Amino acid sequence: MNRDILKDVNRVVIKIGTNSIMKSISEIDYHKMDRLAFVCATLRQQGCDVILVASGAVGVGASMMNLDEYPEDIAEKQALASMGQGELINLYSRFFQHYDQHVGQILMTRDIVNYPSSYANCKTAINSLLKNNIMPIINENDAVYVDESGHCSKFGENDTLSAVVSEVVDADLLIILSDIDGLFDANPHTEADAKLIPFVGEIDDEILNMAGGAGSVFSTGGMETKLGAAKRMMDNGKSMMIASAKDPTIVFDILEGADVGTLFKKESVELMIQGDE
Repeated sequence: MNRDILKDVNRVVIKIGTNSIMKSISEIDYHKMDRLAFVCATLRQQGCDVILVASGAVGVGASMMNLDEYPEDIAEKQALASMGQGELINLYSRFFQHYDQHVGQILMTRDIVNYPSSYANCKTAINSLLKNNIMPIINENDAVYVDESGHCSKFGENDTLSAVVSEVVDADLLIILSDIDGLFDANPHTEADAKLIPFVGEIDDEILNMAGGAGSVFSTGGMETKLGAAKRMMDNGKSMMIASAKDPTIVFDILEGADVGTLFKKESVELMIQGDE
């Protein structure tokens, strides 16, 4: 699959997971957050619209409380999210200021996209931030979500949220930065001969069977949720990348069409015919 199409991306959503900004439950990776801010600010200066979906409220809250494990109680997790979200956006604000970039925070629940008026308002808010050269930083509102019989306002994890945000803003590309280099044919953490799959043109049963469990103790997402996000993007005629969050500057490589990570893009009939010739 020719990746030159990625050079023409004008609007991108970048999602980074909790486990990618935490060295451990009690230690935040400040350097990586700063590098991510540098990447986003540089792209903005080059004329590309960037929206950041940033997980980590509960993780940062746990770090602030010096916890060595997460509580099981939902109310306690929501308290950590409430406390951690303030510090998370404060950290990003400071890092982005290093690169002369202001940030604006938007906290979402599923209710926002389930109601047309809320959906429209959310879209307007994000576009207004971009118009005024303010970096939108989006997270789920973990402190107030409801998950009960008859009503669920929870996305559950930010892979799905990032795909929804991509729909809202009509992004050309969603980049999910993860603790894994892309989609593999086996679990690379346990299988030494696991091979990276550079391109996926269709989410079928074979691809779904490659999905493993959650990425880490910090995260609610895993490969299964990433494939769900990829399918959502592909169904909308858009593209998605999964790539390593080890060095956020990999985003520059992606947008230059470099052969990194896994690209998810629905193949057109014309391309499939050409591939069979």
